[in-house]
Amino acid sequence: MGHVTAAGRKAAHRVGILVFDGVKLLDVAGPSEVFSEANRLGAAYELVLCSPGGEQVVSSTGMRIPVDADAGDEETRFDTVLVMGGDVLPTRPVGVELLSAARRLAGHASRVSSVCTGAFILAAAGLLDGRRATTHWKHTRTLRRSYPEVTVEPDAIFVRDGSLYTSAGVTAGIDLALALLEDDHGDELARSVAQSLVVFLQRPGGQSQFSPSLRGPRPQTSVLRAVFDDVAADPAGDHSVSRLAARAGVSTRHLTRLFQGEVGMTPAKYVELIRLDAAKSMLDAGHSVTSAAERAGFGSSESLRRAFVNQVGVSPRAYRQRFRSSRR
Repeated sequence: MGHVTAAGRKAAHRVGILVFDGVKLLDVAGPSEVFSEANRLGAAYELVLCSPGGEQVVSSTGMRIPVDADAGDEETRFDTVLVMGGDVLPTRPVGVELLSAARRLAGHASRVSSVCTGAFILAAAGLLDGRRATTHWKHTRTLRRSYPEVTVEPDAIFVRDGSLYTSAGVTAGIDLALALLEDDHGDELARSVAQSLVVFLQRPGGQSQFSPSLRGPRPQTSVLRAVFDDVAADPAGDHSVSRLAARAGVSTRHLTRLFQGEVGMTPAKYVELIRLDAAKSMLDAGHSVTSAAERAGFGSSESLRRAFVNQVGVSPRAYRQRFRSSRR
């Protein structure tokens, strides 16, 4: 991407990073490091920090961030726009100046992305209407409720819908930046950058944001807490709904109702996700697909493959190969 100058020399690909008071510092730093490292390895990205009004901003840590440009300036244009996130975005209306800046920058860019809760800015600006998107797992329900025109994919690391990208929380911004880099320069440079930064080559966009055992707070109900601990301690055990209910001392109907109310899924689905997480850990550790399937409780490699494709978007073998590639 980028353009060619009159002299025939390829110009830098301009990346505009929209920041504001309260911006999450790691949202800014992670993707910036990816593009900066790519430059060291031969790419040509020009990173430009911009804010509404062109004033420096104070990040979530209290650190001040100087900016390079006024996001409202009509001359400020970029090939790629990255809209950063901030803790307050899901809890209060997005400011008029910030909305205006996002709309203006997006209107002139060939590619628009958000990191973490930056999706709330894009949604409030109307840029996600009729689109698929994601954000930090804590705020996906709020995003869906506040902006029903957006199709929220709550468990994705990042989502691409045409030229518009949204990502999950914090470190997922690095995955997003690696995906953008791979789009521009191919997987070889993306792999080299990932190796240099000591991160996974690129988690597939559809991969779960978190293992189900870590997603969200502990259940409030003591019955569910005991079930959670039971499944996590032995993913390959007999965790049929009837067995779980019997061990918990409740009816299957009551257990299912508790799961739906507090977890938003059936007991069987939760068990499958725990087993999937266990299988991924085994694949990461070097186990074969067959071994991981048996040890995680899937029974067969085909059952594991179906679960992987449904939840992660790639086969277990493809997942294992990606992990290996990132450590070469």
